[in-house]
Amino acid sequence: MSRRNLILSSTIVLVLSVVGLFLWKQQAAQTGVSYLTATATRMDIEDRVLASGVLYALKTVEVGAQVSGQLKKLHVALGDKVKAGQLLAEIDPVLQQNTLKESTAQIDNLQAQKRSKQALLHQYELALQRQQQMAVKDAAPKSDLESAQAQLDSTRAEIAALDAQIAKARIAVDTAKANLGYTRIVAPMDGVVISIVTEEGQTVVSAQAAPTILKLANLHTITVKAQISEADVTKVKPGQPAYFTTLGDSTTRHYGVLRAIEPGPYTTSTSSAVYYNGLFEVPNPEGRLRVSMTAQVSIVLQQAKQVLCIPSGALGEQEKDGRYLVKVLRNTQPELRRVRIGINNHSQAQVLEGLQQGESVVIGDSASVPKTEKTSSMPQGPPPGGRR
Repeated sequence: MSRRNLILSSTIVLVLSVVGLFLWKQQAAQTGVSYLTATATRMDIEDRVLASGVLYALKTVEVGAQVSGQLKKLHVALGDKVKAGQLLAEIDPVLQQNTLKESTAQIDNLQAQKRSKQALLHQYELALQRQQQMAVKDAAPKSDLESAQAQLDSTRAEIAALDAQIAKARIAVDTAKANLGYTRIVAPMDGVVISIVTEEGQTVVSAQAAPTILKLANLHTITVKAQISEADVTKVKPGQPAYFTTLGDSTTRHYGVLRAIEPGPYTTSTSSAVYYNGLFEVPNPEGRLRVSMTAQVSIVLQQAKQVLCIPSGALGEQEKDGRYLVKVLRNTQPELRRVRIGINNHSQAQVLEGLQQGESVVIGDSASVPKTEKTSSMPQGPPPGGRR
């Protein structure tokens, strides 16, 4: 009887197990867990540092006046392109012309005095010769010879002093000519007029500092100053690729290479955050980029072309050897796979080992969705028009 009971009990357990498995499959088929997947595909990937930047001209020059006077004529307008040596403005030259005339007249006066002294010198030389001849014959007192010698030496010294004054006057003439030339203000380089500070008719005074007439900028090349946060500045270095887009054209990228990182921090009075300016240049042949534009800058730390990638959200726990656990969907069921990851920009991750192109990785499932989310579409509260 005990053996028959044992066989009967085993049969009942087996039947119940089969029925339970059938019912579980039926329930799974009805409530079936659905998986959100992504396909491992090949794409370009890069890891980058984002920064906000401002555009500057490669070179900006403040063109000023070295002499005082009224700005008589301005030959350029805002936005004009100019060449080096081109006439930009003229200052009333009357004062400088008068100074030049005075300096020239002073030279003429000194040269006339020198000619007078030279004639007197010739007379004293003859007088000295006579006194020397008479002294040989002892026909004149020795004092007359000494007096003639003194007059000759004194005249020679006066002529030397006049030569020095003439040299000084010539320097004054050269200075006056230079100041007269400074009344014609020319462009020191090729560029574009980006600002006009002094208008026609205004008086400029250069006694203490050179007043600015206008500003020129070289816009053929643009310098970008990217404000890199202190959290990211240790990741970047000169030589890394960089690009930016502008607020007005977010689809066009302008590429360059990071040239330098300023050693001093950039801070603002409105924020305690610390930033460091990263500098790089981009060509601007068409002049579409303008000074002071805001740039959305990306500095590329790593990049790879057409490599196998999966969403970073598919990565599970990281093991001690650096590999990650990833769920791969096979025959509607997920299986764990260990993969080695390269570049990971927290959006996409490069797969070096463990996956094949076209395989589907699980990034989420319906079982993990809270019930409140499933019922959130049901109407809540009293119907419209009810008491409030």
